[in-house]
Amino acid sequence: MAITLAKTKLPLNADWQNSFQPKNARPTRFFGRPSRNPGPKIGRLTTTAPLVVNAVSDSKTDGSLSSIITELEREGGGDDTTLAQGPEKRLADTWREIHGQDDWAGMLDPIDLLLRSELIRYGEMAQACYDAFDYDPYSKYCGCCKFNRRMFFDSLGMVHCGYEITRYLYATSNINLPNFFKKSLRPNMWSRNANWMGYVAVSSDDATAHLGRRDIMIAWRGTVTYLEWVADLMDILRPISSEGIPCPDPTVKVESGFVNLYTDKDEGCRFCKFSAREQILTEVKRLIQRYPNDELSITITGHSLGSALAILSAYDVVETGLNVTEDGQVIPVCVLSFSGPRVGNVRFKERLEGLGVKVLRVVNVHDSVPKVPGIFINEHVPELIRRFAEGFPWSYSHVGVELALDHKHSPFLKETNDLSCFHNLEAHLHMLDGYHGKGQRFVLASGRDPALVNKACDFLKDHHLVPPHWRQDENKGMIMSIDGRWMQPERTTTDDHDHFLDINHLLRHIGLGSE
Repeated sequence: MAITLAKTKLPLNADWQNSFQPKNARPTRFFGRPSRNPGPKIGRLTTTAPLVVNAVSDSKTDGSLSSIITELEREGGGDDTTLAQGPEKRLADTWREIHGQDDWAGMLDPIDLLLRSELIRYGEMAQACYDAFDYDPYSKYCGCCKFNRRMFFDSLGMVHCGYEITRYLYATSNINLPNFFKKSLRPNMWSRNANWMGYVAVSSDDATAHLGRRDIMIAWRGTVTYLEWVADLMDILRPISSEGIPCPDPTVKVESGFVNLYTDKDEGCRFCKFSAREQILTEVKRLIQRYPNDELSITITGHSLGSALAILSAYDVVETGLNVTEDGQVIPVCVLSFSGPRVGNVRFKERLEGLGVKVLRVVNVHDSVPKVPGIFINEHVPELIRRFAEGFPWSYSHVGVELALDHKHSPFLKETNDLSCFHNLEAHLHMLDGYHGKGQRFVLASGRDPALVNKACDFLKDHHLVPPHWRQDENKGMIMSIDGRWMQPERTTTDDHDHFLDINHLLRHIGLGSE
């Protein structure tokens, strides 16, 4: 049987046109079937970069893209009428439940369709931090964001995501997590002491109408495939109040490496003159003041180390009382974390949950990162032992509610011992898309492209013909100058980050600044 190879472009944004689609419109077909989420939706955040694959054809097939997609759909479970879950709900009517008002009781098994959609949406906001980060040590901008904040979502193909980025976040790299930070090899690097860590964004008017509230969203960068940073954890708990974060209980402790990253600053660095903590608190304060008449929410997301920072910043926002408006209204604060490590001890867990912070942790049961720190003494040991070890510097506890997924349930993913695949964020979003409940068959629900899994890893089965680690900049960011020489284009790194007077004013307003 003769087999031929035909090059085919596989667009990764097949459902992008469905954003803000009228409710009575005919749904776009994904993988040969209608979308499971009809009606208007705020951007399904998939990248628009085309992926070139080799389409296999033989005497029984025409080698077309549709035949490949049909095979993918068949392997992934195909159409399944069991996906229906009662009458259609509007996000605007149920956002408080999805935001964790009742700790997601009854929403995880089987999983609520809107909750799954929102988890994927926020997960893609965290994934955007990876897609926009410059990892290239030969670039003078290594460790920085590749895009200006005003063009951030457009540059990633997330045109209709419905959010405006209002501030980029930076942290000093002068702390004990050397394998996490990236630095340029060039002498004229953009910054010697800073790394870009994520962003603060707020929902647009159209998105706010769909979401049911004005959403202030914080996304933290984590790690993609390299897990060496885990070895850099000091695995030592420190009272959170000793780092300037207010807490009346000195027994509330967090991992020292996480809190250092969150609170450290470098007075001599223009990007880290203020700590990541100060950048976040002042920006959240400014946005709350900007929308005094809107119903607000604060949603924080992150993957891996970014998950730990998301939990820390959520705790800080509530402990400082920043989520209470001048008229006494309490703004709900929620963390949607992916593959995150433990952050603090059991007293931190009790304090955070007592303050009303809602945390939903999405994990892969085979991933090692959620199991550290605190491998031996954690929330799983008997309470008597846990209480006895409370004072030890290595006694940790997870917070919030856990949604445990298993990558072995996906027929798309191959058997591998690569721990970075188990930890990959795109793989988590793929698992979410096919998860319906414990013991239920893995069936892709939204048509999210499985090829996205291999953006930064090698986790898809080889017969899908999706190359591993396929996402990269064209010509690795090099362009040809007028005189025919290849060069790296200049970028604007200052952005709006130099508004130091504004930050100082807001810090004094919330009682953290000096005259």
